[in-house]
Amino acid sequence: MAKAPVQRFAVVNSKPDPWSSLRRFTSARIGLGRAGGSIPTQKLLEFQLAHARARDAVNCVLHTGTLQAELSAKQVKSLVLASAAPDRHTYIQRPDLGRILSDESKALLESKAQQGQPSDIVFVIADGLSALAAQRHAVPLLATMQRALQREGWRVAPCCIVTQGRVAIADEIGALLSAQISVMLIGERPGLSSPDSLGAYLTWNPTPGRSNAQRNCVSNIRPEGLSYAAAAFKLLHLLRQARDRKLSGLQLKEDAALPGAAELLKMFPDVT
Repeated sequence: MAKAPVQRFAVVNSKPDPWSSLRRFTSARIGLGRAGGSIPTQKLLEFQLAHARARDAVNCVLHTGTLQAELSAKQVKSLVLASAAPDRHTYIQRPDLGRILSDESKALLESKAQQGQPSDIVFVIADGLSALAAQRHAVPLLATMQRALQREGWRVAPCCIVTQGRVAIADEIGALLSAQISVMLIGERPGLSSPDSLGAYLTWNPTPGRSNAQRNCVSNIRPEGLSYAAAAFKLLHLLRQARDRKLSGLQLKEDAALPGAAELLKMFPDVT
């Protein structure tokens, strides 16, 4: 006599996922779950994709021609410079070369300095460790600040676009152009949830040899992080304080209360 087939029933977990409400507030990988001794396949694939995007951000090329065209459309003059690192491979292995200008770029700035006047501020755009961040966010941030800088009478030097550059290269640029303040807009080291985060480093009296303790930083500038308007508000507050007190770094605190989104839009109507 044939045996009756064994009936198998799937066990359904009816309990709600306690992490679902928290995931709405962060892009961090929390509560991923388990599949045997590992994480679920979908989460593993997402992790590998994020890792690939971070690696791509480090190695991608800064398109200086595109940046110049975008700045020109905003009535911002610009120069294209290069650090002493001849290529990306050398740049990653030799951080010191990314902190100084190539001989050709130094000569170009020296000639420009002889033709021009001292400035209050020079903006520098550099690829850093994420050219993607500089390509996407540097021009919109500058455009957001532009009207406020003009209204307050800041003398702004031509924007310097630097390939294979690190933060400290703005010290040499600022010194050569006789700028009181340099602001470096640079791609930050990419994370697994933020391959295009832009950082802004402000230095009073930029001269070669400045330490990071003598700078102020506004970081995570991108639509998913600190908005252009909020970053512009913080930077303008720091710029005013730096000019009034003639210093930057540990002694200069970013302590201004950030207005609401509606108020920021009124303050920066050109936000993009």
